[in-house]
Amino acid sequence: MATDKSETSAMTGGHPATARPKIRRWTYLRTLGPGLVTGAADDDPSGIATYSQAGAQFGFALLWTVPLTLPFMIAIQLVSARIGRVTGLGIVANIRRHYPVPVVALLVGLLVGANVINIAADIAAMGEALRLVAGGSAHAYAIMFACVGMLLQVFIPYRRYAPFLKWLTLSLLAYVATALSVQIPWVDALKATIFPAFSAAPAYLLVIVGVFGTTISPYLFFWQAAEEIEVMNAGRGHKPLRELKHGGNLEIRRIGRDTIIGMSFSNIVAFFIILTTAATLNLHGITNIQTSAQAAEALRPLAGQATFLLFSLGIIGTGLLAVPVLAGSAAYGVAEAFGWPASLEAKPRDALSFYLIIIVATLVGLGLGFTPIDPIAMLFWSAVLNGIVSVPIMFMLMIMGANRKIMGRFTIHTSLLVLGWAATALMGLAVAALAAVTLLSVFAAR
Repeated sequence: MATDKSETSAMTGGHPATARPKIRRWTYLRTLGPGLVTGAADDDPSGIATYSQAGAQFGFALLWTVPLTLPFMIAIQLVSARIGRVTGLGIVANIRRHYPVPVVALLVGLLVGANVINIAADIAAMGEALRLVAGGSAHAYAIMFACVGMLLQVFIPYRRYAPFLKWLTLSLLAYVATALSVQIPWVDALKATIFPAFSAAPAYLLVIVGVFGTTISPYLFFWQAAEEIEVMNAGRGHKPLRELKHGGNLEIRRIGRDTIIGMSFSNIVAFFIILTTAATLNLHGITNIQTSAQAAEALRPLAGQATFLLFSLGIIGTGLLAVPVLAGSAAYGVAEAFGWPASLEAKPRDALSFYLIIIVATLVGLGLGFTPIDPIAMLFWSAVLNGIVSVPIMFMLMIMGANRKIMGRFTIHTSLLVLGWAATALMGLAVAALAAVTLLSVFAAR
Protein backbone atom coordinates (compact mmCIF):
# COMPACT_ATOMS: atom_id res chain seq x y z
CA MET A 1 0.00 0.00 0.00
CA ALA A 2 2.86 2.35 0.76
CA THR A 3 4.21 1.89 -2.74
CA ASP A 4 0.91 2.98 -4.30
CA LYS A 5 0.80 6.09 -2.13
CA SER A 6 4.34 7.11 -3.00
CA GLU A 7 3.74 6.58 -6.71
CA THR A 8 0.53 8.62 -6.66
CA SER A 9 2.12 11.32 -4.54
CA ALA A 10 5.14 11.50 -6.82
CA MET A 11 2.98 12.05 -9.87
CA THR A 12 1.22 14.99 -8.32
CA GLY A 13 4.07 16.64 -6.46
CA GLY A 14 2.92 15.45 -3.04
CA HIS A 15 -0.92 15.49 -3.10
CA PRO A 16 -1.90 11.81 -2.77
CA ALA A 17 -5.27 12.52 -1.17
CA THR A 18 -6.62 14.39 -4.17
CA ALA A 19 -4.86 12.41 -6.87
CA ARG A 20 -6.00 8.85 -6.03
CA PRO A 21 -9.73 9.22 -6.96
CA LYS A 22 -8.80 10.97 -10.20
CA ILE A 23 -6.53 8.10 -11.23
CA ARG A 24 -9.25 5.56 -10.45
CA ARG A 25 -11.72 7.43 -12.61
CA TRP A 26 -9.40 7.56 -15.63
CA THR A 27 -10.34 5.32 -18.49
CA TYR A 28 -7.88 4.12 -21.10
CA LEU A 29 -9.32 6.66 -23.53
CA ARG A 30 -8.76 9.58 -21.18
CA THR A 31 -5.14 8.61 -20.54
CA LEU A 32 -4.38 8.53 -24.26
CA GLY A 33 -3.07 11.85 -25.50
CA PRO A 34 0.32 12.86 -26.92
CA GLY A 35 1.14 9.36 -28.14
CA LEU A 36 -2.21 8.82 -29.86
CA VAL A 37 -2.23 12.24 -31.52
CA THR A 38 1.41 11.92 -32.57
CA GLY A 39 0.79 8.51 -34.11
CA ALA A 40 -2.25 9.72 -36.01
CA ALA A 41 -0.42 12.83 -37.24
CA ASP A 42 2.16 10.51 -38.76
CA ASP A 43 -0.40 9.43 -41.38
CA ASP A 44 -0.61 12.92 -42.89
CA PRO A 45 -1.48 13.59 -46.57
CA SER A 46 2.16 13.31 -47.65
CA GLY A 47 2.36 10.01 -45.79
CA ILE A 48 -0.82 8.82 -47.47
CA ALA A 49 0.73 9.75 -50.82
CA THR A 50 3.90 7.80 -50.02
CA TYR A 51 1.99 4.71 -48.89
CA SER A 52 -0.29 5.00 -51.94
CA GLN A 53 2.70 5.19 -54.23
CA ALA A 54 4.25 2.16 -52.56
CA GLY A 55 1.09 0.14 -53.11
CA ALA A 56 0.43 1.36 -56.64
CA GLN A 57 4.00 1.02 -57.90
CA PHE A 58 5.07 -2.21 -56.18
CA GLY A 59 1.81 -3.89 -55.19
CA PHE A 60 2.08 -5.93 -52.00
CA ALA A 61 5.90 -6.04 -52.22
CA LEU A 62 6.42 -3.28 -49.63
CA LEU A 63 3.87 -4.39 -47.04
CA TRP A 64 6.75 -5.84 -44.99
CA THR A 65 8.03 -2.34 -44.24
CA VAL A 66 5.05 -1.61 -41.98
CA PRO A 67 5.50 -4.34 -39.31
CA LEU A 68 9.27 -3.91 -39.56
CA THR A 69 9.16 -0.22 -38.64
CA LEU A 70 6.60 -0.55 -35.82
CA PRO A 71 8.91 -1.58 -32.92
CA PHE A 72 11.53 0.95 -34.03
CA MET A 73 8.91 3.69 -34.29
CA ILE A 74 7.60 2.88 -30.82
CA ALA A 75 11.12 2.88 -29.38
CA ILE A 76 12.21 6.25 -30.76
CA GLN A 77 8.90 7.89 -29.77
CA LEU A 78 9.19 6.47 -26.27
CA VAL A 79 12.66 7.99 -25.96
CA SER A 80 11.34 11.36 -27.17
CA ALA A 81 8.35 11.32 -24.82
CA ARG A 82 10.46 10.31 -21.83
CA ILE A 83 12.99 13.06 -22.45
CA GLY A 84 10.19 15.62 -22.37
CA ARG A 85 8.39 14.23 -19.31
CA VAL A 86 11.52 13.42 -17.29
CA THR A 87 13.33 16.72 -17.84
CA GLY A 88 10.37 19.06 -18.27
CA LEU A 89 12.18 20.46 -21.33
CA GLY A 90 11.74 19.93 -25.06
CA ILE A 91 14.23 18.15 -27.31
CA VAL A 92 15.92 21.35 -28.50
CA ALA A 93 15.99 22.89 -25.02
CA ASN A 94 17.86 19.82 -23.76
CA ILE A 95 20.31 19.91 -26.67
CA ARG A 96 20.85 23.65 -26.10
CA ARG A 97 21.61 23.06 -22.43
CA HIS A 98 24.07 20.19 -22.89
CA TYR A 99 25.59 20.43 -26.38
CA PRO A 100 27.34 23.03 -28.61
CA VAL A 101 25.36 25.74 -30.40
CA PRO A 102 26.23 24.45 -33.92
CA VAL A 103 24.49 21.15 -33.08
CA VAL A 104 21.36 23.06 -32.05
CA ALA A 105 21.42 25.21 -35.19
CA LEU A 106 21.87 22.21 -37.49
CA LEU A 107 19.06 20.15 -36.01
CA VAL A 108 16.60 23.04 -35.81
CA GLY A 109 17.40 24.09 -39.37
CA LEU A 110 16.82 20.57 -40.66
CA LEU A 111 13.57 20.30 -38.69
CA VAL A 112 12.12 23.59 -39.88
CA GLY A 113 13.09 22.98 -43.51
CA ALA A 114 11.52 19.51 -43.55
CA ASN A 115 8.39 20.71 -41.72
CA VAL A 116 7.72 23.67 -44.02
CA ILE A 117 7.95 21.46 -47.11
CA ASN A 118 5.71 18.93 -45.40
CA ILE A 119 3.17 21.64 -44.52
CA ALA A 120 3.17 22.80 -48.14
CA ALA A 121 2.56 19.27 -49.39
CA ASP A 122 -0.19 18.59 -46.86
CA ILE A 123 -2.12 21.83 -47.38
CA ALA A 124 -2.00 21.39 -51.16
CA ALA A 125 -3.23 17.79 -50.84
CA MET A 126 -6.10 18.83 -48.55
CA GLY A 127 -7.21 21.53 -50.99
CA GLU A 128 -7.07 19.14 -53.92
CA ALA A 129 -8.98 16.45 -52.01
CA LEU A 130 -11.82 18.85 -51.14
CA ARG A 131 -11.91 20.05 -54.76
CA LEU A 132 -12.41 16.45 -55.89
CA VAL A 133 -15.31 16.01 -53.46
CA ALA A 134 -17.05 19.39 -53.65
CA GLY A 135 -15.68 21.16 -56.75
CA GLY A 136 -14.42 24.73 -56.59
CA SER A 137 -10.88 26.03 -56.19
CA ALA A 138 -8.17 23.90 -54.58
CA HIS A 139 -6.17 27.06 -53.80
CA ALA A 140 -9.14 28.65 -52.00
CA TYR A 141 -9.62 25.53 -49.92
CA ALA A 142 -5.89 25.45 -49.12
CA ILE A 143 -6.10 29.03 -47.77
CA MET A 144 -9.11 28.05 -45.67
CA PHE A 145 -7.35 25.01 -44.17
CA ALA A 146 -4.23 27.05 -43.39
CA CYS A 147 -6.27 29.71 -41.60
CA VAL A 148 -8.21 27.14 -39.58
CA GLY A 149 -4.97 25.50 -38.42
CA MET A 150 -3.40 28.80 -37.38
CA LEU A 151 -6.49 30.09 -35.56
CA LEU A 152 -6.95 26.89 -33.58
CA GLN A 153 -3.38 26.88 -32.34
CA VAL A 154 -3.04 30.59 -31.62
CA PHE A 155 -6.36 31.34 -29.96
CA ILE A 156 -7.46 28.07 -28.33
CA PRO A 157 -5.56 26.81 -25.25
CA TYR A 158 -4.02 23.37 -25.57
CA ARG A 159 -6.30 21.82 -22.91
CA ARG A 160 -9.29 22.65 -25.15
CA TYR A 161 -7.50 22.00 -28.41
CA ALA A 162 -6.16 18.55 -27.45
CA PRO A 163 -9.58 16.80 -27.40
CA PHE A 164 -10.23 18.16 -30.92
CA LEU A 165 -6.98 16.58 -32.09
CA LYS A 166 -7.86 13.34 -30.34
CA TRP A 167 -11.24 13.11 -32.10
CA LEU A 168 -9.61 13.86 -35.44
CA THR A 169 -7.64 10.63 -35.11
CA LEU A 170 -10.89 8.81 -35.92
CA SER A 171 -10.61 10.12 -39.49
CA LEU A 172 -7.89 7.52 -40.03
CA LEU A 173 -10.48 4.77 -39.71
CA ALA A 174 -11.58 5.81 -43.21
CA TYR A 175 -8.57 3.91 -44.56
CA VAL A 176 -9.50 0.73 -42.73
CA ALA A 177 -12.99 1.11 -44.20
CA THR A 178 -11.63 1.58 -47.74
CA ALA A 179 -9.66 -1.66 -47.48
CA LEU A 180 -12.75 -3.52 -46.28
CA SER A 181 -14.77 -2.11 -49.18
CA VAL A 182 -12.60 -3.69 -51.88
CA GLN A 183 -11.65 -7.27 -52.68
CA ILE A 184 -8.28 -8.20 -51.20
CA PRO A 185 -6.26 -11.31 -52.17
CA TRP A 186 -5.32 -11.91 -48.54
CA VAL A 187 -3.06 -14.90 -49.15
CA ASP A 188 -0.84 -12.88 -51.51
CA ALA A 189 -0.84 -9.91 -49.16
CA LEU A 190 0.15 -11.96 -46.12
CA LYS A 191 2.92 -13.76 -48.03
CA ALA A 192 4.39 -10.41 -49.10
CA THR A 193 4.18 -9.15 -45.50
CA ILE A 194 5.94 -12.17 -43.97
CA PHE A 195 8.43 -12.92 -46.75
CA PRO A 196 9.96 -9.64 -47.98
CA ALA A 197 11.04 -9.20 -51.60
CA PHE A 198 14.17 -7.07 -51.87
CA SER A 199 15.50 -5.13 -54.84
CA ALA A 200 18.50 -2.87 -55.40
CA ALA A 201 16.63 -0.83 -58.00
CA PRO A 202 16.86 2.93 -57.24
CA ALA A 203 13.08 3.38 -57.52
CA TYR A 204 12.51 0.59 -54.98
CA LEU A 205 15.05 2.02 -52.52
CA LEU A 206 13.66 5.52 -52.98
CA VAL A 207 10.18 4.39 -51.99
CA ILE A 208 11.57 2.45 -49.01
CA VAL A 209 13.35 5.58 -47.75
CA GLY A 210 10.12 7.50 -48.33
CA VAL A 211 8.11 4.95 -46.33
CA PHE A 212 10.67 4.90 -43.51
CA GLY A 213 10.85 8.71 -43.57
CA THR A 214 7.11 9.22 -43.39
CA THR A 215 6.77 6.54 -40.69
CA ILE A 216 9.66 7.72 -38.46
CA SER A 217 9.47 11.48 -39.01
CA PRO A 218 11.48 14.06 -37.05
CA TYR A 219 8.54 16.35 -36.33
CA LEU A 220 6.94 13.52 -34.34
CA PHE A 221 9.88 13.42 -31.92
CA PHE A 222 9.68 17.13 -31.11
CA TRP A 223 5.89 17.22 -30.91
CA GLN A 224 5.43 14.32 -28.50
CA ALA A 225 8.17 15.56 -26.16
CA ALA A 226 6.61 19.04 -26.15
CA GLU A 227 3.08 17.75 -25.56
CA GLU A 228 4.24 15.63 -22.61
CA ILE A 229 5.39 18.93 -21.10
CA GLU A 230 2.02 20.55 -21.89
CA VAL A 231 0.24 17.66 -20.17
CA MET A 232 2.61 17.90 -17.19
CA ASN A 233 2.06 21.65 -16.82
CA ALA A 234 -1.72 21.27 -17.11
CA GLY A 235 -1.75 18.85 -14.16
CA ARG A 236 -2.14 20.14 -10.63
CA GLY A 237 1.21 20.05 -8.85
CA HIS A 238 2.98 18.07 -11.57
CA LYS A 239 6.72 18.46 -12.00
CA PRO A 240 9.48 16.89 -14.14
CA LEU A 241 10.05 13.28 -13.11
CA ARG A 242 13.78 13.78 -12.52
CA GLU A 243 12.93 16.19 -9.69
CA LEU A 244 11.07 13.46 -7.79
CA LYS A 245 12.95 11.57 -5.09
CA HIS A 246 10.60 8.59 -5.32
CA GLY A 247 8.03 7.18 -7.74
CA GLY A 248 7.31 8.22 -11.28
CA ASN A 249 6.75 4.73 -12.65
CA LEU A 250 3.02 5.32 -13.13
CA GLU A 251 3.83 8.14 -15.55
CA ILE A 252 6.40 6.03 -17.38
CA ARG A 253 3.81 3.27 -17.81
CA ARG A 254 1.20 5.78 -18.95
CA ILE A 255 3.62 7.12 -21.59
CA GLY A 256 4.40 3.58 -22.71
CA ARG A 257 0.75 2.62 -23.09
CA ASP A 258 -0.13 5.84 -24.89
CA THR A 259 2.82 5.57 -27.28
CA ILE A 260 2.36 1.89 -28.11
CA ILE A 261 -1.34 2.38 -28.89
CA GLY A 262 -0.72 5.54 -30.93
CA MET A 263 2.10 4.11 -33.03
CA SER A 264 0.30 0.79 -33.56
CA PHE A 265 -2.79 2.65 -34.74
CA SER A 266 -0.64 4.67 -37.14
CA ASN A 267 1.03 1.61 -38.65
CA ILE A 268 -2.20 -0.35 -38.99
CA VAL A 269 -3.61 2.52 -41.04
CA ALA A 270 -0.44 2.67 -43.16
CA PHE A 271 -0.73 -1.07 -43.80
CA PHE A 272 -4.32 -0.68 -45.01
CA ILE A 273 -3.44 2.22 -47.32
CA ILE A 274 -0.73 0.17 -49.04
CA LEU A 275 -3.07 -2.82 -49.10
CA THR A 276 -5.95 -0.87 -50.68
CA THR A 277 -3.87 0.77 -53.40
CA ALA A 278 -2.03 -2.48 -54.17
CA ALA A 279 -5.27 -4.46 -54.50
CA THR A 280 -6.94 -1.86 -56.70
CA LEU A 281 -4.53 0.42 -58.54
CA ASN A 282 -1.56 -1.91 -58.98
CA LEU A 283 -3.65 -4.93 -59.98
CA HIS A 284 -5.35 -2.77 -62.64
CA GLY A 285 -2.06 -1.49 -64.05
CA ILE A 286 -2.21 1.98 -62.47
CA THR A 287 1.30 2.36 -61.07
CA ASN A 288 2.11 6.05 -61.47
CA ILE A 289 0.45 7.58 -58.40
CA GLN A 290 2.17 10.69 -57.06
CA THR A 291 -0.31 12.33 -54.67
CA SER A 292 -2.93 11.20 -52.18
CA ALA A 293 -5.63 13.08 -54.13
CA GLN A 294 -4.56 11.34 -57.33
CA ALA A 295 -4.88 8.00 -55.56
CA ALA A 296 -8.40 8.91 -54.44
CA GLU A 297 -9.33 9.94 -58.01
CA ALA A 298 -7.98 6.68 -59.43
CA LEU A 299 -9.93 4.64 -56.88
CA ARG A 300 -13.31 6.04 -57.99
CA PRO A 301 -13.79 3.99 -61.19
CA LEU A 302 -12.19 0.89 -59.66
CA ALA A 303 -13.67 0.75 -56.16
CA GLY A 304 -16.74 2.97 -56.38
CA GLN A 305 -17.90 6.35 -55.13
CA ALA A 306 -18.07 5.36 -51.47
CA THR A 307 -14.42 4.25 -51.38
CA PHE A 308 -13.40 7.42 -53.22
CA LEU A 309 -15.23 9.60 -50.69
CA LEU A 310 -13.76 7.76 -47.70
CA PHE A 311 -10.24 8.07 -49.09
CA SER A 312 -10.67 11.78 -49.93
CA LEU A 313 -12.26 12.76 -46.63
CA GLY A 314 -9.52 10.86 -44.80
CA ILE A 315 -6.95 13.11 -46.50
CA ILE A 316 -8.75 16.20 -45.22
CA GLY A 317 -9.16 14.84 -41.68
CA THR A 318 -5.55 13.76 -41.34
CA GLY A 319 -4.37 17.07 -42.78
CA LEU A 320 -6.35 19.02 -40.19
CA LEU A 321 -4.56 16.96 -37.57
CA ALA A 322 -1.06 16.98 -39.10
CA VAL A 323 -0.58 20.60 -40.23
CA PRO A 324 -0.89 22.05 -36.69
CA VAL A 325 1.47 19.33 -35.43
CA LEU A 326 4.02 20.21 -38.13
CA ALA A 327 3.81 23.95 -37.50
CA GLY A 328 3.74 23.47 -33.74
CA SER A 329 6.78 21.20 -33.63
CA ALA A 330 8.75 23.70 -35.74
CA ALA A 331 7.72 26.48 -33.36
CA TYR A 332 8.74 24.47 -30.29
CA GLY A 333 12.13 23.79 -31.86
CA VAL A 334 12.92 27.38 -32.82
CA ALA A 335 11.55 28.90 -29.61
CA GLU A 336 13.51 26.46 -27.45
CA ALA A 337 16.68 27.20 -29.45
CA PHE A 338 16.41 30.90 -28.56
CA GLY A 339 15.07 30.38 -25.05
CA TRP A 340 11.69 31.95 -25.84
CA PRO A 341 8.46 30.94 -24.06
CA ALA A 342 6.94 27.99 -25.91
CA SER A 343 3.51 26.69 -24.94
CA LEU A 344 0.17 26.20 -26.64
CA GLU A 345 -1.39 27.04 -23.27
CA ALA A 346 0.11 30.54 -23.30
CA LYS A 347 -1.85 33.56 -24.43
CA PRO A 348 -0.56 35.10 -27.69
CA ARG A 349 0.87 38.17 -25.92
CA ASP A 350 2.85 35.93 -23.52
CA ALA A 351 4.48 33.78 -26.22
CA LEU A 352 4.38 36.07 -29.24
CA SER A 353 7.51 34.71 -30.93
CA PHE A 354 6.31 31.12 -30.52
CA TYR A 355 2.97 31.85 -32.19
CA LEU A 356 4.61 33.94 -34.90
CA ILE A 357 6.71 30.93 -35.87
CA ILE A 358 3.54 28.84 -36.19
CA ILE A 359 1.97 31.51 -38.40
CA VAL A 360 5.08 32.02 -40.55
CA ALA A 361 5.69 28.27 -41.01
CA THR A 362 2.08 27.76 -42.06
CA LEU A 363 2.03 30.75 -44.40
CA VAL A 364 5.34 29.83 -46.05
CA GLY A 365 4.05 26.30 -46.54
CA LEU A 366 0.83 27.67 -47.99
CA GLY A 367 2.79 30.02 -50.26
CA LEU A 368 4.87 27.18 -51.71
CA GLY A 369 1.65 25.75 -53.09
CA PHE A 370 1.23 28.87 -55.23
CA THR A 371 4.72 28.67 -56.76
CA PRO A 372 5.80 26.78 -59.89
CA ILE A 373 7.33 24.10 -57.64
CA ASP A 374 5.76 20.78 -58.61
CA PRO A 375 3.41 19.81 -55.71
CA ILE A 376 3.59 16.18 -56.80
CA ALA A 377 7.35 16.05 -56.39
CA MET A 378 7.15 18.10 -53.18
CA LEU A 379 4.70 15.65 -51.63
CA PHE A 380 6.88 12.58 -52.06
CA TRP A 381 10.25 14.25 -51.54
CA SER A 382 9.06 15.66 -48.22
CA ALA A 383 8.88 12.06 -47.00
CA VAL A 384 12.34 11.28 -48.38
CA LEU A 385 13.73 14.45 -46.76
CA ASN A 386 12.19 13.41 -43.45
CA GLY A 387 14.03 10.11 -43.72
CA ILE A 388 17.36 11.87 -44.26
CA VAL A 389 16.78 14.47 -41.53
CA SER A 390 15.71 11.82 -39.01
CA VAL A 391 19.15 10.20 -38.79
CA PRO A 392 21.12 12.94 -36.96
CA ILE A 393 18.15 13.81 -34.77
CA MET A 394 17.63 10.18 -33.75
CA PHE A 395 21.34 9.95 -32.95
CA MET A 396 21.05 12.90 -30.54
CA LEU A 397 17.88 11.47 -28.95
CA MET A 398 19.64 8.20 -28.13
CA ILE A 399 22.67 10.01 -26.71
CA MET A 400 20.45 12.15 -24.46
CA GLY A 401 18.18 9.29 -23.40
CA ALA A 402 21.17 7.35 -22.05
CA ASN A 403 22.78 10.38 -20.35
CA ARG A 404 22.33 10.25 -16.58
CA LYS A 405 23.08 13.97 -16.27
CA ILE A 406 19.99 14.64 -18.39
CA MET A 407 17.65 11.79 -17.40
CA GLY A 408 18.70 11.13 -13.78
CA ARG A 409 17.41 7.75 -12.62
CA PHE A 410 15.11 7.54 -15.66
CA THR A 411 17.78 6.75 -18.27
CA ILE A 412 16.37 4.44 -20.92
CA HIS A 413 16.66 0.71 -20.19
CA THR A 414 18.63 -1.81 -22.24
CA SER A 415 15.83 -3.11 -24.48
CA LEU A 416 14.74 0.41 -25.40
CA LEU A 417 18.36 1.39 -25.93
CA VAL A 418 18.89 -1.52 -28.35
CA LEU A 419 15.69 -0.84 -30.29
CA GLY A 420 16.38 2.89 -30.47
CA TRP A 421 19.88 2.44 -31.84
CA ALA A 422 18.60 -0.23 -34.22
CA ALA A 423 16.02 2.27 -35.52
CA THR A 424 18.75 4.86 -36.02
CA ALA A 425 20.94 2.34 -37.84
CA LEU A 426 18.04 1.17 -40.02
CA MET A 427 17.25 4.70 -41.12
CA GLY A 428 20.92 5.44 -41.72
CA LEU A 429 21.38 2.28 -43.80
CA ALA A 430 18.31 3.05 -45.92
CA VAL A 431 19.56 6.57 -46.64
CA ALA A 432 23.11 5.32 -47.33
CA ALA A 433 21.82 2.62 -49.70
CA LEU A 434 19.75 5.17 -51.59
CA ALA A 435 22.73 7.53 -51.89
CA ALA A 436 25.02 4.73 -53.07
CA VAL A 437 22.62 3.42 -55.71
CA THR A 438 21.89 6.95 -56.93
CA LEU A 439 25.62 7.71 -57.32
CA LEU A 440 26.19 4.42 -59.16
CA SER A 441 23.32 5.23 -61.50
CA VAL A 442 24.79 8.66 -62.23
CA PHE A 443 28.24 7.26 -62.99
CA ALA A 444 26.74 4.47 -65.11
CA ALA A 445 24.79 7.04 -67.13
CA ARG A 446 28.06 8.88 -67.88
